[in-house]
Amino acid sequence: MKRETRREQIFKLIFRADFNEPGEMAEQTELFFESGDQVFSEQDRKYIGDKASRIMDRLPQIDEALAVSMKDWKLYRVGKVELAVLRLALYEILYDDTIPTEVAINEAVELADRFGQEGAGTFVNGVLGRFVRGAADQEETESPAADGTGDDTGRVKDVTSVRDARTGRTIRIAGAERPGEPRE
Repeated sequence: MKRETRREQIFKLIFRADFNEPGEMAEQTELFFESGDQVFSEQDRKYIGDKASRIMDRLPQIDEALAVSMKDWKLYRVGKVELAVLRLALYEILYDDTIPTEVAINEAVELADRFGQEGAGTFVNGVLGRFVRGAADQEETESPAADGTGDDTGRVKDVTSVRDARTGRTIRIAGAERPGEPRE
């Protein structure tokens, strides 16, 4: 199966996440693969299921990064298709070093154009572009004490840092939970 087709299938699984409880997603994934809409090799099935699961595990961090990047928009106002596309693309930008940022954005725009409402591709492109530009700007200008996430000693509090493996940039998301660490 081509990478583009795999990405589309992952998008479809992520889309289901907004309509099901997290505990139901394992069953939803099985139903998805058994629906007969597409024939999956065992390798494709594993790749698609594993990547969708990794994305869903990181939804709090991904959604926080999206919320910061969407000027004058709240996540609940974003269409479910567009939200699933944005989540997939942001995961690829932040956590998947096998996919260049430009490819992740281009593929997201194509998915949004294909499955979303009119103008969805433009919206997705704008949000992802703002995220990428903001991450670059943030790296150059932000200090912990100046942005309100540090105290007067300069120590950072309650911030998730994600390093983009391709560019080496560190993206800081204030107020996000660190993976595997409960908030206090």
